[in-house]
Amino acid sequence: MRERARRGGDRAVAAHVVGYDFGCGSFVRKTMPKAYWITAYRSIRDPEALAAYARIAGPALQAAGGRFLARGLPAHVYEGGLAQRTVLVEFDSAAQAIAAHDSPAYQEALRALGDGAERDLRIVEGVP
Repeated sequence: MRERARRGGDRAVAAHVVGYDFGCGSFVRKTMPKAYWITAYRSIRDPEALAAYARIAGPALQAAGGRFLARGLPAHVYEGGLAQRTVLVEFDSAAQAIAAHDSPAYQEALRALGDGAERDLRIVEGVP
């Protein structure tokens, strides 16, 4: 199977997977959902460490295919939500987001952050 990046269209759909369906004897195209890296900052202990992290993490995630969609404090919170810094990064797939996290460049950013912030990081697949 091979994966081709899809341009434009629905933001929740990342790529087409083309493969041979032996049941019907033809090639089929399926869509794979994009993935979203969501980070919520519970507390920031060391603003300088956070700044050092951001200088390294931003380029590392972009080099790994990430696209920053939102970052900052919420415009408004509901239903017990916390007014905490949140970052949303889009990737073409969950595998790409996981690889970005595990990359040497991003690991360098985490070392720069150290214990400078308490965060909650999740990678969530989009809806196909």
